Amino acid sequence: MYEYHKLTDEQKAELVEYRLSRGYPPHSPPHPVRDKEFYLLTAACYEHKCHLYSESRRQQLLEMIFNNFGDAVSNEVSAEALTTNCKICAWVILPNHYHLLVQLVNFDVLSELFRKIHGVLSRQWNLEDNVTKRKIWYRWSDRAIRSQRHYYTTLNYIHYNPVKHGLVKSPYDWVESSVHWYLETYERQWLRDSWVEYPIRDYGTNWDD
Repeated sequence: MYEYHKLTDEQKAELVEYRLSRGYPPHSPPHPVRDKEFYLLTAACYEHKCHLYSESRRQQLLEMIFNNFGDAVSNEVSAEALTTNCKICAWVILPNHYHLLVQLVNFDVLSELFRKIHGVLSRQWNLEDNVTKRKIWYRWSDRAIRSQRHYYTTLNYIHYNPVKHGLVKSPYDWVESSVHWYLETYERQWLRDSWVEYPIRDYGTNWDD
């Protein structure tokens, strides 16, 4: 989105024409792969502004996600989430974006889930900050998980994300991350072995910088 603003009018027109020719929406992220079991989902604040600046706001978002997607920690879901056929396998909430690793039965429920979660929080935070018509969220994107290696590399990437973005020195120092659930459930050696076997290397380059 941000590179698009730097293009000339002619370049923008060419890009939109190319996207339409591929069956993609003209500006928002495409979702061409809809038949996989696992996905990395990413949602960012508009223009990457840090609207999730406080721990309380990040916890509010997590609560909304668990209430709508289902709770991976306790394996319990709300009555509403039962209709979504989604399970959260890993998560991290940062000041200006978040990542979810999810297991899906029906890809088509995602747009409504994000619309609901982001709509409620946008209204609430705009009221808190005494602003009107402020755009808080940009559109969500997805990456289909292709293999077991891709799955565990994605899991490690999610847990390492706060370190990657310079927020903490250790993944264990960031509160809003599933690394703590994995630490409690599988213990530290499992996480270390997973990190060695499935290194992230250049994962995220050019799309999560």
